[in-house]
Amino acid sequence: MKTLVHERISNLLPKDRPRERLASRGVYALSDIELLSLMLGSGSSRKGVGRLASDLLTALDGSGDIPDAGELTLIDGIGPARAALVAASLEFARRRLKPARRKISEPADVMPLVTHWADRPQEHFLVLSLNGAHEVLRLRVISQGILDRTIVHPREVFVDPLSDRAAAIVCAHNHPSGNTDPSPEDRELTRRLKDSGELLGIPLLDHVIFTQNGYYSFLEKGNI
Repeated sequence: MKTLVHERISNLLPKDRPRERLASRGVYALSDIELLSLMLGSGSSRKGVGRLASDLLTALDGSGDIPDAGELTLIDGIGPARAALVAASLEFARRRLKPARRKISEPADVMPLVTHWADRPQEHFLVLSLNGAHEVLRLRVISQGILDRTIVHPREVFVDPLSDRAAAIVCAHNHPSGNTDPSPEDRELTRRLKDSGELLGIPLLDHVIFTQNGYYSFLEKGNI
């Protein structure tokens, strides 16, 4: 099957092109790469728009905040005009749809914030910093792995929540395999994070494993 990342849009079937998919299925059906490809509009002489969108997405996932236009121009194929468009679009979205407006009352409340990572081919480990009312202060990608494994250390998980003055955290990561069951490594990491959080005074409220079809909550299952 031809995909947007590996093919020029003109080589895709009309029904598989981002603009047509948006028109037929709605904006919520599009992946992050498809959304970015529509924002970029076209590729470069060396890359199709899908490949360019994929490179941009990798840079955004690895950034702790919205990168400035200068940082974005370091991506091959993104010049000053595109960098300004992307930076402005991200800042506008941040102002209009701040995750801090969301309160985490139950595991299902986490899913709208993380579900767009579910289709990634690699594991992404996410940390939500919460205030005393369990409202989201920040959401960050802490680590990216290869296929079905990512390496996470408690110090990487807690360093930013400490600077956020967070009262608690929730962790989440995707399983590219589509299986939500926690691995032995997932269980061990959860135990270490729980112990570290108790020591630091920033408790781990939950660890959510999610896929495109569902999620597993350590809290709901009584394993935290």
